[in-house]
Amino acid sequence: MSSVAEKLQRKSQRAVATKQVRLKLVYVDFWSAIKLSFLVAVALGIVLLVVTFLVWMVLNSTGIFSDIDALLGDLTGQESNLVGSFSLLQVMGFAVILALLNVVVGTALGAVGALLYNAIVKLTGGLLLGFTNN
Repeated sequence: MSSVAEKLQRKSQRAVATKQVRLKLVYVDFWSAIKLSFLVAVALGIVLLVVTFLVWMVLNSTGIFSDIDALLGDLTGQESNLVGSFSLLQVMGFAVILALLNVVVGTALGAVGALLYNAIVKLTGGLLLGFTNN
């Protein structure tokens, strides 16, 4: 008498044959490429904002701005106010503008990339991809 567990154990000991499939990528959907590139650009914009905030906080807390103020004052002989020029509000405002520009340009590049790939596929026949089932 063999139990179900013994049958399953014998079944799992067999070598599983992997099946490979080779497919050609001959079309990239335009709207899918735009949506994906938009989401990637938004994610990169958020990363840019967080990194900008963290770098400014580290530079401000370590006193780099005041050291540079003192160095510029020694070199030029005049008072300089680097913290006033690079306040958190101004730096984050510039980072927001860059993030928005990144979203627009990234989305446009994704659309152009999809259009170019679809045009090139007509000449080359597509990109050969291999897939397996393990």
